[in-house]
Parts: sequence; C-alpha cells; structure tokens
Amino acid sequence: MSLTRKLTLLVTGTVFFITLIAAGWGYFVSDHQMEELFDAELAQSTRIVQGLVEHLSGTQSIDQLSHTLSRTLQLPDSAYQGDEEDDEILAGGAGHKYERKLAFEVWSPAGQPILDTLRANDAQGLEPGFAWQEVAGYQWRTFTLQDPGTGFWIRTAQREDVRDELSEEIALGNVLPFLIALPLLALAVVGSIQLGFQPLRKLEKPVRNMAPENIHPLDDRQAPREVAGLVHAVNGLLKRLNQALKRERRFSADAAHELRTPLTALRLNLEQQAERHPGEFDNLTASVDRMVHLVEQLLLLSKVDAGVDFRPEPQNLAELVEQSIADVAPLALKKQIEPELDNQCVLAMVSCHSALITTMMRSLLANAIQYSPSGTRVCTTMREEAGGFMVIICDQGPGIPLQDRERALSRFTRLDQRQGAGAGLGLAIARRIAELHGGQLTLTERKDGQPGLCVNIWLPATKTASR
Repeated sequence: MSLTRKLTLLVTGTVFFITLIAAGWGYFVSDHQMEELFDAELAQSTRIVQGLVEHLSGTQSIDQLSHTLSRTLQLPDSAYQGDEEDDEILAGGAGHKYERKLAFEVWSPAGQPILDTLRANDAQGLEPGFAWQEVAGYQWRTFTLQDPGTGFWIRTAQREDVRDELSEEIALGNVLPFLIALPLLALAVVGSIQLGFQPLRKLEKPVRNMAPENIHPLDDRQAPREVAGLVHAVNGLLKRLNQALKRERRFSADAAHELRTPLTALRLNLEQQAERHPGEFDNLTASVDRMVHLVEQLLLLSKVDAGVDFRPEPQNLAELVEQSIADVAPLALKKQIEPELDNQCVLAMVSCHSALITTMMRSLLANAIQYSPSGTRVCTTMREEAGGFMVIICDQGPGIPLQDRERALSRFTRLDQRQGAGAGLGLAIARRIAELHGGQLTLTERKDGQPGLCVNIWLPATKTASR
C-alpha cells in the first residue's frame, strides 16, 4: 500500500470516527437539554395555571371556576376538525393541533375535580413533582403542585411523542451540519494529502525517467524538509552510481580497443600459418574469431550505453529488416535454413539510428539461425501494433523456459539450453538498442505449438507514419 493511500485512510478514518463521536455526543446533549427545557416549560405552565386559579378562586364558586377554566384552557372540539396529517395551524387561526397533546387538571382542596382534560386515573392520590403517567395508550409527562394559599391541586401534562418529536428535530438540526460537513471534510483531507505529496511526485518523476547514460542529481530545492536528508542520500548514491557506470563503460571500451589490435595481428599470423599448414590451426582460428566477435560486441555495447552519435532519423523499418535478412542469407544457406519474411506493413516509418537497428536485427537473425537445426525455417513477421510496429523473429531451436527468459536478456548470460559460441551479449545488446529507441524486446514461445523461441521487438511509429 502506498504511503499516500495509507495516510489518507488513517486521516479520513480518524476524522470520520471523531466527527461521528462528536455528532453522537451533540445529539445526546441536545436531546437531554431539550427534555430539561420541556420540563421547565411544563412547570412554568403549571404555575401560570396556579396563578389563574388563585386569582379566580376568591371571586367565583367551584362551578363558575370549572366553567372558566374549561373555556380558557380546553380547546373546543369544534375548533379541531381533521386528522393528524392536517396542517399544524388549525382553521381560522383557532389554535394549534399540538394543544391536544397538552392537558390540564385542577382539583379543589377537598379533592373534587374542577378541570380534567387528561382524564387520567388518580386513584392512588396526588403527589407533587414530576412523574410519568399512561393514559389511553400514551405516556404523559406530568408536573403536579398544590397551591399553599388556596389548597387547590394543579397538574399540567405533555404527551411523550410530541416531546420526543420536537427534541429529535432540534437535536438532529444541531447534528445535521456535522453530517453534511463530513464528506466535504473527507474530500478536503484527501485533496490536502494529495497536494502535500505533490513535491514527492515531482522528485519521483526524474528518477523514474532517468536513463543509465544520463544520471543526474535530484533538485533538492523542491524537496520538503522531512525528506531533504533522503534526497541528499539519493543524490550521493546517484553520483557514486554514475561514477561506477562511467568506470565500467570506460573499462569496457578501453579493454576492447586494447584487445582489437593484438587480436587482429594474431588473426593475420594464424592465417599465414594456416596457409603453410592447412587444417592444423582451424580450432585456434575459430577461438580467435570468437574473441574478435566478443571485442566487437563490447565496443558496440559501450557505444550503445554511452549513446554516442545517437541521432535518430525517420527510416522505413521494413527496408531495414529486409536488408538485415539479406545480410544473414549466406549464413542461413550455409546451414540449409530458409529465412522467411511476412511483411504486413505497407510503410513502417520509425525514428531510429539505422546502423543500430540493422545491427540488432542481424544479431537476432544470426542468433536464430545459429540455434535452429538444419533444414528448418527462421520466420520474420512485421505488423502494426499499439501505435508502433512489431517485428517477430521465430526459430525452431530448443527454446528458453519461461523462468529463464528474463535472465537470458542479462549481460554475459548463456544458458545451457542454448548451445553456441556466443558470449551472452547479443540479446542484452539488442534489448538495450530497442530501449534506446523507446521500444521493447521480449521473449515468447511460438504460437503454433512447435518448439522454438520468438523474439518480439516493438518500436514506436513516427507521428507521420500512422496510416
């Protein structure tokens, strides 16, 4: 898992967790505070009724007091027409439908009911304070008190569902901004992390695109303070690596140059001796030829690695392949191998160094001829593929197992399954030439099920080559 994804998951998970805890706690606190507020409102309503009863009891009889309280505190049935789904405001502004969810009760000092809109069972007697009481299938929150001056008992009640409905709406209203802001906050966190890692991506790009022949230090001015030490260490490593590669290329080139002259002289001397004594120096001459071939490959490898005189120009890849096949034709005829070309491209224009491409093609074709039995065929196919051109060279030799193919492309690697006199540089040089042109070289088995190996070279087409 990438550091960006891991940090994003950790931060967003933490933000989600903390925000949900805060929202839950806010909902609980808001709901509790609203319950407290409703209880305070209930007690205040009871004291208002207490004041009304105290004022009226001195001038009215019990019957008159009952009539006045009923007319004042009880909503008449004629004012409430409709069901629970109607508008909250009653018709004509007569009141509010929630008035049916409020109730008042008044008793005389002797316990005689004066007003009873709750119609509760009070057989257990009256007790001052808050309580819960079930009436007609609903829970009611009640507050009861006794007027110390007149002795009247007053009770006010609220139905539980209206209290819960209002409490939940208010609590949810307090929590809703948290829930709306949560996804926005998550997006902001993800964007901030992506923006914060942008300098690291700028450092990553030059490293990913850095070629062995062009190693350069990273720009530490773009590095954040937290990774500045790492950038300095990487720059030191790149510097040492560049020096090591330069020493390697210089050694290969110098060794090849130094060996070329004595090997040429040795080859001439062997030719003179071979003329005097025919057949006696054939093995020694073949060994010298292999040494000369190795030196030439080392020189070519050093030039390819250094990118010396690499000036790509538009070329017709089909012509280069045809010329390469013609160059190795004598070698194929000598071994009684028939080279074939299946060109499916009318025009295959690529931007390349023609000498390097023909060197690569000749090397791969010679390799295929060398490992193919006599009397077989070496097939070369060309076709357009993925914005470029694919050249496939298939032989009928022993092939290379799948697990060894990547190792076969390494330098100085010769597998036991591939008999021959090479030095293990041909495939490595070919792949390096393909990569130098922005292409790829891969090894696969034959599609027809026959034994053998196919070398696939893909090179990108020039912009004017699309047909």
